[in-house]
Amino acid sequence: MAARLAAAGHDVSAVARGTTLAALREHGLTLRVGGETVRVQIKASDKASDLGPQDVVLSAAKATAPTMLAEGLVPLLGRDTAVIFAQNGIPWWYDISLSPDRPRSPDLSHLDPDGALRSAIAPERIIGAVIQSSNEMVEPGIVQNESPANNALLVGEIDDRQSTRIAMLRETLQAARIGSPGVPDIRLALWRKLMVNASASVLSLITGSRLPIVRDDAYIGDLFERVARDVIAAAGAHGIDLSSFDPAQFRKGPQNHMPSIRQDYDRGRPMEIDAIVMAPGLFARAAGIDTPSLDAVAAIARRMAIERGLYQA
Repeated sequence: MAARLAAAGHDVSAVARGTTLAALREHGLTLRVGGETVRVQIKASDKASDLGPQDVVLSAAKATAPTMLAEGLVPLLGRDTAVIFAQNGIPWWYDISLSPDRPRSPDLSHLDPDGALRSAIAPERIIGAVIQSSNEMVEPGIVQNESPANNALLVGEIDDRQSTRIAMLRETLQAARIGSPGVPDIRLALWRKLMVNASASVLSLITGSRLPIVRDDAYIGDLFERVARDVIAAAGAHGIDLSSFDPAQFRKGPQNHMPSIRQDYDRGRPMEIDAIVMAPGLFARAAGIDTPSLDAVAAIARRMAIERGLYQA
């Protein structure tokens, strides 16, 4: 996203650390997508205070350290700065401005346990988002895109009104060659991605295989379909209709991609177990829905993360 926006002429800054920061400062940012290579220079620092207030902040940080994220966001906020939370799984803000027509969500306070994000980010700043883009950082500062025909950032107000700022954001993204179709229901968009992440991606984590495992192994593929249907049922009980998604159809052509949750596991990084793996089960239990396949793979994934020290129960 940063590479595309910078290439389109926008003033882009990034908060980065360690070898990534060093690479950005020395060589800039490189994006490889299809047969194209995009190289850009962007401002980068490990201190948000060095970058100052921004017009818009795109938070692509993992959901594993909300207090640290809140502290890092504050120096970037001007009077009217919007914050796009482009994180996988159920976001910390899910219950804010939730339509009264939908059942109450389960207790999600553990996604922001100190309340740091709720204190730092006023509701009117929040923009919900879903990233549709498969990538791997093959070297510090070098990103390999594995979905050249499907790169988009879906954005929406958390109360689903169609605002001027959303229209402007979508126009800006599209002009930078980042897809951004209209989103009438941001929580539906979140659950659509979560349904794949909590089923296919978690099975990739458990097996150590890329996503085509659900196509190439009949037993894993059948388990994927059962887990996906459990997630669909949990979502449906909370007013999210995913019935148009056909797990069997997905099995026929998954991207040849290693999901980020397995990348995190392999690289020893904190894992988004709560937001991606455990959250669907919380919604199911709140609605009295039995989800045995989902619960089984979630328990295994959780144990894997605990034993590697990548998740604290």
